[in-house]
Amino acid sequence: MAQNSLRLVEDKAVDKSKALDAALSQIERAFGKGSIMRLGANEQVVEIETVPTGSLGLDIALGVGGLPRGRIIEIYGPESSGKTTLALH
Repeated sequence: MAQNSLRLVEDKAVDKSKALDAALSQIERAFGKGSIMRLGANEQVVEIETVPTGSLGLDIALGVGGLPRGRIIEIYGPESSGKTTLALH
């Protein structure tokens, strides 16, 4: 019984991964390479011109070294978390 439930969980995880890969490839076909990126992926797909944020930690977390130039950026979070400070910096 435990083997069957374990196999079902593994199959669901594989199905989710395949569905995510299919969605990402469809978005890249429609909007071009580099239009969507996975957080934490180490591969650099395209050389992107960036604007540094002034925070080394944030630049590293963004994965491309800053805010991508010419793209729409959405900054969200709870109040008093530094959104306006980041935008005005």
